[in-house]
Amino acid sequence: MKFYTIQHQFYCGIDLHTDWMYLCVIDAEGVVRLHKNIRTEPEAFLRAVKPFRDDLVVCAECMFTWYWLADLCEDEGIPFVLGHALYMRAIHGGKAKNDKIDSHKIAVLLRGGMIPCAYVYPRRMRATRDLLRRRNHLVRKRAELYAHIQNTASQYNLAEPLGRIAKSRNRRGLLARFGEGSVQKNMAVDLALIEFYDPLIKELEQAIEKTAQGHDPVALALLRTIPGVGQILALVMLYETEDIARFPRVQDFVSYCRLVKSARESNGKKKGPSGKKIGNAHLKWAFSEAAAMFLKNNEPAKAYLAKLANRHGKGKALSILAHKLGRAVYFMLKNQVSFDQEKFLAA
Repeated sequence: MKFYTIQHQFYCGIDLHTDWMYLCVIDAEGVVRLHKNIRTEPEAFLRAVKPFRDDLVVCAECMFTWYWLADLCEDEGIPFVLGHALYMRAIHGGKAKNDKIDSHKIAVLLRGGMIPCAYVYPRRMRATRDLLRRRNHLVRKRAELYAHIQNTASQYNLAEPLGRIAKSRNRRGLLARFGEGSVQKNMAVDLALIEFYDPLIKELEQAIEKTAQGHDPVALALLRTIPGVGQILALVMLYETEDIARFPRVQDFVSYCRLVKSARESNGKKKGPSGKKIGNAHLKWAFSEAAAMFLKNNEPAKAYLAKLANRHGKGKALSILAHKLGRAVYFMLKNQVSFDQEKFLAA
């Protein structure tokens, strides 16, 4: 956990919402200089903080509405701190809670160097990252449609399996396999949505790939040297990491990727895991998928996994492999080198 500890003359805590934002500005002595609720308009914000612009720092919680405020502060040369919402809840929880109290608490934490920082993702790659996340969301929705068709086939115990309906050629004549009219209509809805999703997802992938080549083609090419890591996994790793330099140590990176166990310990006693959800779920998924795909048509990798499985069991062995891939990616991006499988399996 990183804290913002730089000292300023004025500290602005903001409880930010979609249409209103509660501002609290305190000085270096902790005296409240401004405490008011204003509209979420750039002009209104700049007018409110104008008397304190000489040495001001602004902080808001990491909610979905922070993009415009971070960009505005960057354009205006105002230092902006993004507070980690989960950590902040643990620090400034209390019996009484409202926007006015929250904004003051954020300002006080900022002044005291107690704001746990979230990463302010730069705007240059941020929109493409969000587009990639949207593409992955649509793919999951399409997968639900595939599953619904297969489950319906199981409900009616069709004589022959449907096969891989993700391939369009295997969906020909599918409706005729179901006898009842209402069931056919149900399946027709799924198929119509799938037919709509297919070209849309393909178009998104092409657009994201083209944009990525302009953002960081070297890192993208390096990631694709890992066996089993193709277009989508490489893009997820690239855009969810953004800049490997923001992780001082490899341990920080694999922790962010949710590839290590969390631990709670007090007075020498372990109290079980906690904080499993802290980190990046998209990178967790990417490395879990990469571990599975790494084994495909890769006999040395399968032999390596078998050794791990004999010692730890198959499930844990895959987790160890995902963790090892995470460490490899960190050093690949940091040192700008391609993947070396012989070195990877020997380590």
